[in-house]
Amino acid sequence: MAEEKFPGPIEIPLAIAKEWEKRFNDDTTVEDPKAKVKAFLIPRESLEKVLELKTEAVWAYIGINDNKEKTLLFVGGELDPETGKYINVYGSSNLQQNKSADADDSVVYDGSRPSPPY
Repeated sequence: MAEEKFPGPIEIPLAIAKEWEKRFNDDTTVEDPKAKVKAFLIPRESLEKVLELKTEAVWAYIGINDNKEKTLLFVGGELDPETGKYINVYGSSNLQQNKSADADDSVVYDGSRPSPPY
């Protein structure tokens, strides 16, 4: 992704986020140590959007985006008092393309870039 377009869209439809997470989980390649991701560059807007959910915690799921880059997918986390486990809390899309009557408008927040190369 070009730096002048960083971070790009940070709202990722939940269905696409699940595809990216599955792609990461199914990835059995052995990485070249020189290409191993050591950190993620995270745009402030992504963090602010997930913090607007006012949850107790934030999940950072790992996925592989359509550019074959590892990425972090941010989701709110709320403790379920019945189970004692944290559950996912999703944002709602502000994107017009996701506003059909039967569409799930749940989103997670992205925009992160792996380092290296960024």
